[in-house]
Amino acid sequence: MNKFSYLPNTEADRKAMLDTLGIDSVEALFSDIPEKARFQGELNLPKRLSEMELNRYFNRLAGKNDNLEDNLNFLGAGAYQHYIPSVVDAIISRSEFFTAYTPYQPEISQGVLQAIFEYQTVVCELTGMEVANASLYDGPTAFGEAAYMSCAATRRNKVLVARSVNPEYREVLKTYAYGQNIEVVEVGIENGLIDLNDLASKLDDTVAGLFVQYPNFFGSIEDLRNLADLAHAQKALFVVSVNPIALGLLETPGACGADIVVGEGQVLGNPISYGGPYLGMLATTKEQMRRIPGRVVGQTTDIDGRRAFVLTLQAREQHIRREKATSNICSNQALNALAATVYVSYMGKQGMQAVAKQNLQKAHYAQKRLAALPQVKVLFTAPFFNEFAIQLDADLTYVNRQLLEAGIIGGYDLGTTYPEYENCMLLAVTELRTKEDIDLLVERLEAIL
Repeated sequence: MNKFSYLPNTEADRKAMLDTLGIDSVEALFSDIPEKARFQGELNLPKRLSEMELNRYFNRLAGKNDNLEDNLNFLGAGAYQHYIPSVVDAIISRSEFFTAYTPYQPEISQGVLQAIFEYQTVVCELTGMEVANASLYDGPTAFGEAAYMSCAATRRNKVLVARSVNPEYREVLKTYAYGQNIEVVEVGIENGLIDLNDLASKLDDTVAGLFVQYPNFFGSIEDLRNLADLAHAQKALFVVSVNPIALGLLETPGACGADIVVGEGQVLGNPISYGGPYLGMLATTKEQMRRIPGRVVGQTTDIDGRRAFVLTLQAREQHIRREKATSNICSNQALNALAATVYVSYMGKQGMQAVAKQNLQKAHYAQKRLAALPQVKVLFTAPFFNEFAIQLDADLTYVNRQLLEAGIIGGYDLGTTYPEYENCMLLAVTELRTKEDIDLLVERLEAIL
């Protein structure tokens, strides 16, 4: 095999480049490196494999992993397994989308810009907000960026975040806050929801924003209207992190008084993929539009009066003075955003409602069946969506290991991030789980306990 065979250059191309440089070989490029500084001999690398051998090798490695196809999955906690219609992959795999970089030149990037514009429209429809950006890296990133927006809008440097928010989101928020000297104060939990008494003692006119999750990390549904009123009474912004699938049934955060809505868009047509790439959603009111990080694509008309798309706002350091930049976010997740757009468009209003209903009903069926076991206690009684917590009369590490041996991926161990909830399991039930799957989980769990 020619050692240059992976390059898209012909022999004539290479000769032309070498002639321009005035040298006769690629090796001459390294002539300034002393011979004694060069590595002599063969690198300690495995022998070369043919394409067939390489495929077999990686398939063997991949086979060592437990996966979501060969096991029944009841694990959520921030990343969720949903059915992805084949049309999603068919569209995002088209070369004009799959290989596109970034739409700096609108005159030749109309397809990508329109896809982003449609994505922004979808996010606004789902969240009930007035404007959305072109996406961010993931849900936790969007959560952190919302803190910058809140502090800039209120000229305050303290935010309150409910402990019922995903622990990873709270950790990213603290990392963001550290660099900007933002004080992060956590509010306690009561029956799986934000503790209103603790909130009342901490929410005052020094707070820039109140951050909650909807449904929250435990799957419980917070009272957004009440929380929005409490935040606004202190002239603080109200920030809500959402599960977009739940918005097929729940009232939109925008209708409940949210100022900024963020979320993880992975559930909209994007696979779990061992943790990424994911999709950070961010939407807000027109009042906060110029504080949005990243980009906003807008619709206009060209000189011939035809519909056209442009990058309307680009409030990052690369485009404006550093001190005026809202963020150092450098790009958007265009391909993941396109997958979300195709998913929501394909599902439509009725489809999104149907998926949300299945998540809701199946999760409640699972909780009811599990609660009937004598060794299981339901941890919270608050209303919930597709995730709920139970307490077991057994060591959770042992239980999950036994479940996995039976081909079931069990729930998240809450004790790893909430010490007060030792041997408590957070279970997620999506539309992919059948009644038979849930019954099997209950049967196996009963046998283990």
